[in-house]
Amino acid sequence: MPAPTKALTLACFVLLAACNQDSGIPDPSIPNVIDTVTLWSLTDGPLTKPTAYSLNFRDGVRTWEAGSGFEFAYDIADDGKSNFLPLQVLGLAPSGSVHPGLKRSAVGFDQMRRAPLNGYITKDTIPLAEGDLFFIRTTVSTCAVFGVPLYGKLEVLDIDTTAGTVTFRALTDQNCTFRGLNLGLP
Repeated sequence: MPAPTKALTLACFVLLAACNQDSGIPDPSIPNVIDTVTLWSLTDGPLTKPTAYSLNFRDGVRTWEAGSGFEFAYDIADDGKSNFLPLQVLGLAPSGSVHPGLKRSAVGFDQMRRAPLNGYITKDTIPLAEGDLFFIRTTVSTCAVFGVPLYGKLEVLDIDTTAGTVTFRALTDQNCTFRGLNLGLP
């Protein structure tokens, strides 16, 4: 066998052996569930109500509370239109290469089975309407041990500009290194 062919064959065996070794990534242990969340307007909502969404907590949080890390806030603009505001828009994004964001989906909620890695809106205000669908991504600090973000999906169910609220259903995969968005274990 010529030397280059031997080297290529050896490299293939090494790669196959590495694939069979334990990667150190734990099996998923947290089932994916669907939560229904209501957020109030950041500008006009009551201080006692949540105005932002935390994928880690799988719920709405108040932006001003210590330890209430979140991916985006909800607000109603002066023109009456509803928007999601990622952390960078609010000037609160952590340093690093991956920022929390949202990505519109062209398929239905049940067809959103695996979160994409890229293409998330992180620097712009995101207009929304009832029925809109989004993938959600956290920052990498959430799963810092593995250097990856967490992922989820949401569907806007109701916007009530009189009450200053948005209600959506969300499913989050809280298992580090997984992007599966079906119910149960990914």
